[in-house]
Amino acid sequence: MSNLADSSLPTRPAIAWIGLGIMGSPMSENLIKAGYSVTGFTLEQDKLDRLTAAGGTAAASIAEAVADADVIVTMVPASPQVEAISYGPEGILENAKSGALIVDMSSITPQTSVDLAKRAAEKGLRVLDAPVSGGEAGAIEAVLSIMVGGEQADFDAALPILEALGKTIVLCGPHGSGQTVKAANQLIVAVNIQACAEAVVFLEKSGVNLRAALDVLNGGLAGSTVLTRKKDNFLNRDFKPGFRIDLHHKDMGIVTDAARNVGAALPVGAVVAQLVSSLRAQGDGGLDHSALLRAVERLSGRQV
Repeated sequence: MSNLADSSLPTRPAIAWIGLGIMGSPMSENLIKAGYSVTGFTLEQDKLDRLTAAGGTAAASIAEAVADADVIVTMVPASPQVEAISYGPEGILENAKSGALIVDMSSITPQTSVDLAKRAAEKGLRVLDAPVSGGEAGAIEAVLSIMVGGEQADFDAALPILEALGKTIVLCGPHGSGQTVKAANQLIVAVNIQACAEAVVFLEKSGVNLRAALDVLNGGLAGSTVLTRKKDNFLNRDFKPGFRIDLHHKDMGIVTDAARNVGAALPVGAVVAQLVSSLRAQGDGGLDHSALLRAVERLSGRQV
C-alpha cells in the first residue's frame, strides 16, 4: 500500500497557498499531511515559520509562491484582499504559469468571484470559488463543508485536494455560486447563534441548569451544529475567536446586498445583521461570533 502511495507522489500537483490565518494555517497543514508539496505566503512571519515547521516551504512574495504552482489556493479575509493578491504586477494573475488552477476559499461577494474568473481566463488561468463552513475546528479536523462555483472539469481536478480539507464538497453551479451558497450559510449561522444566545439568557434568568438544558435541547429539533460547536463558548463565556464578529459583519453585508440585488426579503436576517453590527460597535469585533450572547446580555440588563 505504501508503494502505491509513493508512486502517486510525483503526479501530485504543486500547491501555492496564499493566506495563513486562523483557517489557512491548519488547512495548508492538512495538505502537507496528505502528501502535497505546499509553498506558502502570508504577511506574518510567525505564520510562515509555522508552515515551514509543518513541512511546507515559505515564499518571500506572492510571485515567488505561485511561480511553479499547478494549483494556487487563496484564503484571505474579504474581497479587497482577494483583489489585492490577484491583480497588479506582483499579483497571482501576472505571475502564475499558464493553465494553473486558482481555488479561492475566501468568503467574498459573488461578483468578485465572477470578475476574478473572467480576468484569470484572459491570462490562461482557471478559477474556482470554494468558500468553506465549519470554522477553525472544522479546518483543523479537515471536516469543512466546501461550496464550489465554476466549471465541472476544474472541480474534478481540484476534488482530491478539497477532499484533504473537507468532508462535504459540492459543485453548486457556475462562478460565484459557491459564494452565494456561503452567504446563505452565514445567514443561517448568524440567526442560529442569535437564537441560541437568547435561549441561554432566558434559561439562566429562569434559574435552570444551563448545561443540562443545552444538552437536552441539542438532542431534539432545536439541536444544531451551531449549538454543538458553540455550547462550551456559551457555558464558559469563552469568546476566543474561531470566527470573528468582524468577519461575520462583513458576511452579513454580503448576504443582505446580494439578497437585495435578487429581490429576496431577509426580515430576520436584517435584524441579526444589525445586532452583529452593534456588537462590533461596542468593541467586540475581535471576539468569536458566539459573543452575540454578550449583546443579548446587555439588552437584558446584565453588565458584561
